[in-house]
Amino acid sequence: MKKIFFLFIVFIGFSVASMAQAGTFTVSKHNFGKIKQNVPATYTFNFKNNNAKPIVIETATADCGCTSPTYPKEPIMKGQQNKIIVTYNAANLGKFSKKVHVKFANVDAPIELTVEGEVVASKK
Repeated sequence: MKKIFFLFIVFIGFSVASMAQAGTFTVSKHNFGKIKQNVPATYTFNFKNNNAKPIVIETATADCGCTSPTYPKEPIMKGQQNKIIVTYNAANLGKFSKKVHVKFANVDAPIELTVEGEVVASKK
Protein backbone atom coordinates (compact mmCIF):
# COMPACT_ATOMS: atom_id res chain seq x y z
CA MET A 1 0.00 0.00 0.00
CA LYS A 2 2.86 2.37 0.84
CA LYS A 3 4.43 1.67 -2.57
CA ILE A 4 1.21 2.55 -4.37
CA PHE A 5 0.87 5.76 -2.38
CA PHE A 6 4.52 6.65 -3.12
CA LEU A 7 4.03 6.01 -6.86
CA PHE A 8 0.90 8.14 -6.83
CA ILE A 9 2.79 11.04 -5.19
CA VAL A 10 5.64 10.73 -7.72
CA PHE A 11 3.16 10.69 -10.60
CA ILE A 12 1.41 13.83 -9.28
CA GLY A 13 4.78 15.54 -8.87
CA PHE A 14 5.76 14.82 -12.49
CA SER A 15 2.35 15.95 -13.72
CA VAL A 16 2.59 19.27 -11.88
CA ALA A 17 6.18 19.77 -13.06
CA SER A 18 5.22 19.22 -16.69
CA MET A 19 2.27 21.60 -16.43
CA ALA A 20 4.54 24.28 -15.00
CA GLN A 21 6.56 24.27 -18.24
CA ALA A 22 4.00 26.40 -20.10
CA GLY A 23 4.13 30.17 -20.23
CA THR A 24 1.88 32.21 -18.00
CA PHE A 25 -0.52 34.34 -20.05
CA THR A 26 -1.80 37.68 -18.74
CA VAL A 27 -5.21 36.92 -20.32
CA SER A 28 -6.42 34.04 -22.46
CA LYS A 29 -9.55 35.63 -23.94
CA HIS A 30 -10.16 38.92 -25.76
CA ASN A 31 -13.41 40.48 -26.97
CA PHE A 32 -12.99 42.95 -29.87
CA GLY A 33 -16.57 44.15 -29.49
CA LYS A 34 -17.98 45.38 -32.82
CA ILE A 35 -15.52 45.53 -35.70
CA LYS A 36 -16.01 46.58 -39.33
CA GLN A 37 -16.29 43.96 -42.03
CA ASN A 38 -13.08 43.34 -44.02
CA VAL A 39 -10.97 45.32 -41.53
CA PRO A 40 -8.72 42.74 -39.81
CA ALA A 41 -8.60 42.93 -36.02
CA THR A 42 -5.44 42.07 -34.10
CA TYR A 43 -4.83 41.35 -30.42
CA THR A 44 -1.55 40.64 -28.63
CA PHE A 45 -1.58 37.95 -25.94
CA ASN A 46 1.36 38.53 -23.59
CA PHE A 47 2.99 35.76 -21.60
CA LYS A 48 5.97 35.22 -19.33
CA ASN A 49 8.23 32.27 -18.64
CA ASN A 50 8.12 31.90 -14.84
CA ASN A 51 9.95 28.57 -14.99
CA ALA A 52 13.57 27.74 -14.24
CA LYS A 53 14.15 26.41 -17.78
CA PRO A 54 13.59 27.93 -21.23
CA ILE A 55 10.25 27.19 -22.89
CA VAL A 56 9.59 26.68 -26.59
CA ILE A 57 6.33 27.04 -28.49
CA GLU A 58 6.05 24.08 -30.87
CA THR A 59 2.91 25.31 -32.62
CA ALA A 60 0.14 27.86 -32.40
CA THR A 61 -2.78 26.81 -34.59
CA ALA A 62 -6.15 28.41 -35.21
CA ASP A 63 -9.48 26.63 -35.62
CA CYS A 64 -9.94 28.08 -39.12
CA GLY A 65 -8.19 30.04 -41.87
CA CYS A 66 -9.91 33.26 -40.83
CA THR A 67 -7.65 33.53 -37.77
CA SER A 68 -3.87 33.62 -37.90
CA PRO A 69 -1.46 33.50 -34.96
CA THR A 70 2.13 34.73 -35.04
CA TYR A 71 4.40 33.38 -32.31
CA PRO A 72 8.10 33.36 -31.37
CA LYS A 73 10.09 30.44 -32.74
CA GLU A 74 13.12 30.89 -30.46
CA PRO A 75 13.30 29.64 -26.85
CA ILE A 76 11.91 32.01 -24.22
CA MET A 77 14.35 32.16 -21.35
CA LYS A 78 13.54 32.16 -17.63
CA GLY A 79 11.81 35.41 -16.63
CA GLN A 80 11.53 36.60 -20.24
CA GLN A 81 8.28 37.97 -21.63
CA ASN A 82 7.00 37.48 -25.15
CA LYS A 83 3.76 37.56 -27.12
CA ILE A 84 1.47 35.75 -29.51
CA ILE A 85 -0.27 38.02 -32.00
CA VAL A 86 -3.68 36.83 -33.21
CA THR A 87 -5.37 38.40 -36.24
CA TYR A 88 -8.98 37.78 -37.27
CA ASN A 89 -9.76 38.69 -40.91
CA ALA A 90 -13.36 39.95 -40.26
CA ALA A 91 -14.61 38.79 -43.65
CA ASN A 92 -17.99 37.41 -42.53
CA LEU A 93 -20.77 39.39 -40.84
CA GLY A 94 -22.02 38.31 -37.44
CA LYS A 95 -20.74 37.15 -34.09
CA PHE A 96 -17.59 35.04 -33.90
CA SER A 97 -15.51 33.16 -31.36
CA LYS A 98 -12.21 31.72 -32.60
CA LYS A 99 -9.66 29.68 -30.71
CA VAL A 100 -5.89 29.38 -31.04
CA HIS A 101 -4.22 26.33 -29.51
CA VAL A 102 -0.69 27.00 -28.23
CA LYS A 103 1.43 23.87 -27.81
CA PHE A 104 4.54 24.20 -25.65
CA ALA A 105 7.33 21.63 -25.98
CA ASN A 106 7.24 18.88 -23.32
CA VAL A 107 3.72 19.85 -22.18
CA ASP A 108 0.86 17.52 -23.08
CA ALA A 109 -2.11 19.88 -23.06
CA PRO A 110 -2.13 22.97 -25.27
CA ILE A 111 -3.20 26.34 -23.91
CA GLU A 112 -6.31 27.79 -25.51
CA LEU A 113 -6.52 31.47 -26.46
CA THR A 114 -9.81 32.97 -27.67
CA VAL A 115 -10.75 36.04 -29.70
CA GLU A 116 -14.38 36.97 -30.11
CA GLY A 117 -16.60 39.83 -31.19
CA GLU A 118 -19.10 40.84 -33.82
CA VAL A 119 -18.41 41.86 -37.41
CA VAL A 120 -20.73 44.64 -38.62
CA ALA A 121 -21.18 46.12 -42.09
CA SER A 122 -18.92 49.03 -42.96
CA LYS A 123 -20.76 52.35 -43.30
CA LYS A 124 -20.28 53.93 -46.71
